[in-house]
Amino acid sequence: MKLFSVETLKGMNYEELGIVTGSTIQSKNFVSDFGQGLKSIVGGELKSYTAMMEKARNMATNRMIDEAVKQGADAIIGVRYTTSAIMAQAAEVLVYGTAIRYKG
Repeated sequence: MKLFSVETLKGMNYEELGIVTGSTIQSKNFVSDFGQGLKSIVGGELKSYTAMMEKARNMATNRMIDEAVKQGADAIIGVRYTTSAIMAQAAEVLVYGTAIRYKG
């Protein structure tokens, strides 16, 4: 499955199948969260949070792809990611785009 951030594929003949989405909500455990809280005092990258968000993006993307495959899509265009805080220690990652099927 190919993913494209562009809104259209110039020179390609395809039909739009509709919007597809994928999401996940992730949180860190207390021990890891405490350690990252200490790290934020001195500054620097919060590596366990970076890893958590990368995992969340991958999970959300795979869920979107699964939805597109069920519709018979060949690709997804207009792919966008967004995040939001659900509560103090939890974040949602949402990905969405338009599933397409190539013609002829």
